[in-house]
Amino acid sequence: PLHCTRHGCTRVAWMLSSPARAPLLLARAAGVVRAARLVVARARPSAAAAAMAPDATSAGVVSAQWLKDNGRSPRLHVLDATWFLPTEQRDAAKEHAEKRIDGAKFFDIDAIADKASSLPHMLPSEAHFSEACDALGVKQGDCVVVYDAKGLFSAARAWWMFRVFGHSNVAVLDGGLPAWEAAGGKLTSGAEEAPNTTQSDGTALVAALDASLVADVPRVLAALAGGDETVVIDARGAGRFRGEAAEPRPGVRSGHMPGSRSVPMTAVLNADGTLKDEAGIRAAFEAGGAVSALPGSGGAGEAVASCGTGVTACVLALALFRLGRRDVAVYDGSWSEWGAREDLPCAAGDA
Repeated sequence: PLHCTRHGCTRVAWMLSSPARAPLLLARAAGVVRAARLVVARARPSAAAAAMAPDATSAGVVSAQWLKDNGRSPRLHVLDATWFLPTEQRDAAKEHAEKRIDGAKFFDIDAIADKASSLPHMLPSEAHFSEACDALGVKQGDCVVVYDAKGLFSAARAWWMFRVFGHSNVAVLDGGLPAWEAAGGKLTSGAEEAPNTTQSDGTALVAALDASLVADVPRVLAALAGGDETVVIDARGAGRFRGEAAEPRPGVRSGHMPGSRSVPMTAVLNADGTLKDEAGIRAAFEAGGAVSALPGSGGAGEAVASCGTGVTACVLALALFRLGRRDVAVYDGSWSEWGAREDLPCAAGDA
């Protein structure tokens, strides 16, 4: 039994035939075992590494492939922030239940809002936002990826809200649900599963408002009066900006803030709903006369983004974020507030 040529064990049998050689064999075997354990240990992430959330702070947007590669992390949360204009007569929550990215939770822009305000989906209180994150299973430091069903539209609003409340590890899925489907990403439907809060580190997200990212009427007026170093950029379509198209909400005037610049949200997007590259974004702002909003342009002053209800303005903030500008403020009330107030100036035509 000490000799087995079939299995190539002649050398082992020879070593075992002599008691003096046995310790050498055992030492070599122990060395092999230690080496194997080291390989396994290196291949298996440590508990601390497994607990680390993916980092999406710098990009602003992530690709469908990035989400595929990182989606199994227990500290990554995918949120469906789909929202539709009232005139579209579509139900975002219903569509979420019918088709969504596997594991995604619904981030309701209209519900996570200031219910005391007459304006649509104004920012909620810090406590309200913290409670919403707790219900979604999002904890301090977790990675959040937001998307919408159109490609890149309302998801930017959720991205901005997380940043406003001090949570920087957030990104938009570039191209949204259409990009995920095109990449063969897994979809699901039906009722949501309850968030698994035990997978996170358990530290509750405590919202802390960063007021520098939020503009109100006085701040917008100051930016409009600031000359060439400050700029207010309007993300609405050109027809609404010029006053040629009626506003979708009753009681709101048509036109724009005198001195603001028109950079329609669609100007910074590709045809497939993904965000343009840096050159394309720069070209869009230059075409709209909003050069001072661009980093490196020499304009060091205020940049405020506005739109109809504070949703698509966030797309412009996201586009500038991609260029490296992190301080763009969004006018939360936007044209729904400005256009409804007769005490505020309104202009028609081009800027």
